[in-house]
Amino acid sequence: MDDEDEVLLAMAQALGRMIDLVGGPTHAESLFLPLELLLSVEETTVRQAAAESTLLIASQLSESDYQSCYAKMIARLATQEWFTARISAVGLLSQAYTSLRVEQQKEHLEFYANLAKDDTPMVRRVAAQYLGQMVQNVVRATGRSSLSETGSVVTTLLPIFEEFSSNEQPDSVRLQTTENCVAFGQVLSEVDGDLNESEQGLLKKVLPLILATIDDRSWRVRWTTAAKFSEVISAYGRLPDVMDSLVQGYEKLLQDPEAEVRTAATFNLAHVAKGDAQVLVPPQHRPPQDGDSEGDATDLRVPVAERLVKRVTSLTEDESEHVRAALAMVATELAPILGREGTITFLVPPVLLLLRDAASEVRLNLISSLSALNEVIGVDLLSQSLLPAILDLAQDGKWRIRMAIIQLIPLLAKQLGQEFVSEKLASLCVEWLGDDIATIRQAAASNIKDLTALFGTTWATEFLLPSIVDIRENESYLRRLTALQACSMMATEMDSDSARIEILPLILEMATDLVSFNDAMHAFIVFELSAHHLQTRSFQVPNIRFNVAKELQSMAHACGVSAYESQVLPVLNMLLEDEDRDVRFYAEKAATALDEAFAAMDTLIK
Repeated sequence: MDDEDEVLLAMAQALGRMIDLVGGPTHAESLFLPLELLLSVEETTVRQAAAESTLLIASQLSESDYQSCYAKMIARLATQEWFTARISAVGLLSQAYTSLRVEQQKEHLEFYANLAKDDTPMVRRVAAQYLGQMVQNVVRATGRSSLSETGSVVTTLLPIFEEFSSNEQPDSVRLQTTENCVAFGQVLSEVDGDLNESEQGLLKKVLPLILATIDDRSWRVRWTTAAKFSEVISAYGRLPDVMDSLVQGYEKLLQDPEAEVRTAATFNLAHVAKGDAQVLVPPQHRPPQDGDSEGDATDLRVPVAERLVKRVTSLTEDESEHVRAALAMVATELAPILGREGTITFLVPPVLLLLRDAASEVRLNLISSLSALNEVIGVDLLSQSLLPAILDLAQDGKWRIRMAIIQLIPLLAKQLGQEFVSEKLASLCVEWLGDDIATIRQAAASNIKDLTALFGTTWATEFLLPSIVDIRENESYLRRLTALQACSMMATEMDSDSARIEILPLILEMATDLVSFNDAMHAFIVFELSAHHLQTRSFQVPNIRFNVAKELQSMAHACGVSAYESQVLPVLNMLLEDEDRDVRFYAEKAATALDEAFAAMDTLIK
């Protein structure tokens, strides 16, 4: 055991797999001796591996061995002088509780209570991490009686929780408060029927502890609460008389001084708004009563979503770009909750503000999440503001932003419809084929393919193909190469006749790219190509020619066997005699693959 940490780690991992090697489960307790030593070492990763192996072995023990050998080992670890052993004991205690005898449960719960008061902050931190699991296991083992005034949860675990959440504890301990609040809420929510008096008393003691984390002096504690607030709502949302306090606390998180806290809270906006409960309207938002005085009714209630949507407008003006970006991702998820009228009244105005936000990430996040909004109100109300945002993002200086908007175009096309895309976006989709970034050009070619599949051959031929043909005449071979790839991808989404008539001639013509005029005239005689595309130009690289061979291999199936024999094969034979060895290599590869594919097809037909 006195060795390097790497060796101890390997040993800790191996011990869990040695049950069969020591004689099976009946002798598995013999492995606890080395594991007990490994559970006490200083290195955290070794202790974690040893704990995993220990739990694996314990799960295969007989009931008697579990309650004797294993329970005694945990007791020894919990009372050891070295704090690392006590840290390991905390996790094992919470896991083992449900499998122990009643008297052992009392003893081990006392061990846990002592560890929760340990002088070493690291032990208390781990005890706080496992408090929620301990609460759930205690309730699972002893039932609803544990929630009574004399039950273990109220008499032992609740005081521990209150101590863990106090300001005297270090931040590392208080960080676990929200997770533990969730655990208490879950056990209360699982109670059959209405809460009795003692359970209501427990709820009244736990709820203030949740709200206290919202005002905690440490921003990390507040951030944890904000990030996990959806879990808090899930745990407490069905309990009586809690949503008013929780929603009010959530609104405070949305106004926290720290941008990180506001961002984390904003991400949970839609989940919190899904609650079915009716909550009080804040006094400042209540309609004035007679005489233009402020309303003083205390029973004016609205759905949670209707109350929270009032916060969306203020968040659109947040000084932090990260907060606005988070809002843009989740704001539209409120639309199905609010319904059409509520969405138009309360949600559309701030959404239009986000579409005009100065930060490209905000506009992009909103466009990415528009589907939920369109399903509720349609795109007519957004189209005028949506197009300028798309055009701005299409020309953004960050190529990753341009890439993201390209990838969203097929989704937007489904939402916006063929007419909108034809008038506003078709030319933009082709322009991306000339981008300076190769990855953008490749994504644009893939986008052309997706639009062809979505709107059909006729539409693609009318609105996309003419501009792609023009790109084939570009002086840069990289642009011509992108046009070649786009044509090939389009062909795979067309019917056989359209691919053969509209696309194949364009690709075959490019087989003469980067060759001399005499060779081009020879190709014209052989393949009856249009002389319009055989102008004398000076080129330096053969990339287009061997890419023609590669694209023919991928798209020839779409054109049919007759087009292959009469048009594709002669071009490949010409490329097999090219002066460049790369062109000859890819031509030979394409010819071989296509010969095999069409031969197999003939065999299948016969």
